[in-house]
Amino acid sequence: MSHLRLGVFTRLLDETSPRERYRNATEQIVAAERLGYHSAWVAQHHFHALEGGLPAPAVLLASVASLTSRIRLGFGVITLPLEHPLRVAEDLAVLDEISGGRVEVGFGTGGTPSSFRAFGFDPADRRQIYADHIAVVTDAWAGRDIADPENQLYPPAPTLAARRWEATFSAEGAARIGAAGSGLMLSRSQPRPDATPDITIWEQQEPLVDAYLAALPTGVEPRIAASRTVFVADDEPTWRREADRGLRSVAVRGGLWGLDPDADLEVLVERSNSVVGTSEQVAEQLARDTILTRATDLLVQVHSVDPVHELVLRSHELLAREVAPVLGLSTGSTTTELEAAR
Repeated sequence: MSHLRLGVFTRLLDETSPRERYRNATEQIVAAERLGYHSAWVAQHHFHALEGGLPAPAVLLASVASLTSRIRLGFGVITLPLEHPLRVAEDLAVLDEISGGRVEVGFGTGGTPSSFRAFGFDPADRRQIYADHIAVVTDAWAGRDIADPENQLYPPAPTLAARRWEATFSAEGAARIGAAGSGLMLSRSQPRPDATPDITIWEQQEPLVDAYLAALPTGVEPRIAASRTVFVADDEPTWRREADRGLRSVAVRGGLWGLDPDADLEVLVERSNSVVGTSEQVAEQLARDTILTRATDLLVQVHSVDPVHELVLRSHELLAREVAPVLGLSTGSTTTELEAAR
C-alpha cells in the first residue's frame, strides 16, 4: 500500500457547542499536518446538527489554511445543488490562492430532502440541478465568458478542475465520474443489498472502481479516495468502550442502514464497516480491504464511533506512527518529524 496517501476526514460531530466543534476540527487538522497526513477533508451539512456541524466549509478551511502550510484541504463534499455555482467557483478560487494551491474539491448531489426544500429546490430534481451547476463551475474555472464577454472568473483558477472529486454509491455514477476525469470518492458505508446482507464494503465498491477506471479518458491519472471509519486506541478496553457507546447511539437514532441497537458490539462493528482496535488489530483489518490496493487515498474518519476530541487526536497519532509503517502507507513524514509531533 505504499502508493496510498493518508488523509483525515471530519464531519464535526462532537457533542459540544458549534464554537468548540470548529476549534476541535482545526486542532485535528493542524495536528494531522504535523503527523505527516497528506490531506484533511471536511463535510458540509445544512441545519441538522446530528448529521454534521458545518454548513460553510470554505470559511473554516480558510481559517485552517492560515495555520497550516502543506496539508491538502479537501471538501468532502459540497452539496452542489444547494449552492450558487458561480459563488462556489469564486469562493474556492480565492481559497486556493490563500492556501497556496492546496484545495481539493469534492462535489455531491446529496443532502436531506428538507434541506432542498429550505433552499427552494425540489429534491426530485437534484441530479439535473447538479449537472447544471457543475457545468457552470467547470466553465468558470476554465476561464470561459460568464454571461457576457467582459465577465471571467477572478481570481482565475485554471487548475482547480483537475482537483475535482465526485461522490457516488453506484457503478453508473462511477462511470460518469470517470468519463469526466474527476476523482472518485467512495463512502465509508452504503446500503447493503437485501440478497447479500453480509457483503463487505470493499466487495460492494469493487464494481464502482471497475466502472470508474473503464470510463477514465486515456492519459488521465486515476484518483480514488476511499473513506473508512477508523478508530485506533491504546488498549482494548478503550476502543470497546468508545465503539459500544458511539455505534449503539447511532443505531438508536437510525443513523446507519439496518443497525440493530441491541446487537452485540462485534455485530455493530461489522455492520457499520468500522475498523476499530489497537494498532495491531487495525493494521490487520485494513490489510483485508481490497479497495485500498486500488485507491490512491485513504481518508480516515472516526464517525460513527465519535470518541472525545482527545481520543481522536490519539487515534490519528497511532495511525500515523504505528499503523501506517506496518502497511507501508505514505504519510510524508520522517521518524524524526513524527517524534517531534508528539
